Amino acid sequence: MKFVIPSTELLNHLQLMGKVMNSKNTLPILDNILLTLHDGKLTFMASDLETTLISEIDVPSVQEEGSVAVPRMMAESLKEFPEQPLTIAVNADTFQIEVSWATGKLTLPGFDPQEFPKMPDIEESATTIGFEALTLNEGILKTIFASASDELRPVMNGIYFDMTGDSATFVASDAHKLVRYRRPDVKTDGKASFILPKKPAALLRNILNKEKDMVEVVFDSKNAAFSLLGYKLVCRLIEGIFPAYNTVIPTDNPNKVSIDRLELLSVVKRIAPLGPAGTGLIRLKLSENQITILAQDLDFSQSGVERIACQYEGEELEIGFKSAFLIEILMNLHTQEVSLEFSDPSRAGLILPIGEDTEKEDTLMLLMPMMINS
Repeated sequence: MKFVIPSTELLNHLQLMGKVMNSKNTLPILDNILLTLHDGKLTFMASDLETTLISEIDVPSVQEEGSVAVPRMMAESLKEFPEQPLTIAVNADTFQIEVSWATGKLTLPGFDPQEFPKMPDIEESATTIGFEALTLNEGILKTIFASASDELRPVMNGIYFDMTGDSATFVASDAHKLVRYRRPDVKTDGKASFILPKKPAALLRNILNKEKDMVEVVFDSKNAAFSLLGYKLVCRLIEGIFPAYNTVIPTDNPNKVSIDRLELLSVVKRIAPLGPAGTGLIRLKLSENQITILAQDLDFSQSGVERIACQYEGEELEIGFKSAFLIEILMNLHTQEVSLEFSDPSRAGLILPIGEDTEKEDTLMLLMPMMINS
């Protein structure tokens, strides 16, 4: 195996593959990245047995085809290279790798590619759906932060894809907050659903930033494959039934606030550090055309309060939230104004973007309240 490749192109793909690999693996071969050169194309493959990522690039200068498993340390060495062509040569018998350039060379141990695990098969009866790359990317970006890390309820540890035929909905929740991102412009043949784990979702987010074409999603009861231009990701899905998310969304919310998102975010960030460190409680007092944000820690004799002008419809109301969750939600909305909707202090509050094109997307964020001690 021998070929010439630009240093930055090789580094970019090795670094992307490194995001798949675990720091500790049950199989030693998984500490390596599989390189395969065939028909002028170089294929990279990394796996942790649950998630497998493949990328492919054209290599115009090929002297000998072949394959080898290269150690992850190869990327560390390449970080220090300026942009220049590198010649990669692999000994077919010992799998030793030699990387040479105009002024030097380095050698690395390679490993038998036959030891690398194969990709999982997806059933012939699998469901196939096409997403625009931008749509899929938005669905992941808007929801992944709300997913849980709960060993007792693994179905909450990912993003729920709910296709109903006339729309596609992305949902994530950690039981404290919930995000529902619906795309009415995505049509599917019938109903289908699956739960995508956080790790492959984060990997897709990195790849989709550069994609503009369609993404083919093929999934069965256990695995899903995402095929993009130059990339393919195959992962094991989370098995189980996602909670009935629509039932926890309150529908009767007479108390409604319209407010500048960035102004509210700035005030919460200023006031929140003065609240109790253990709970992170912050209070919102709503009255006519005004919202007052308060935080207090009696143990350290500190407190903060600030008022913001707003448009408010409803009765006077005081409700408490965990400040970190409220900040997280406000940071993951992108419209200038948001609407906060409440029924009473004991029920979940809704945070909705104002000015969103609802024909293309429908975003709803829900935050559970905290008890306020009088």
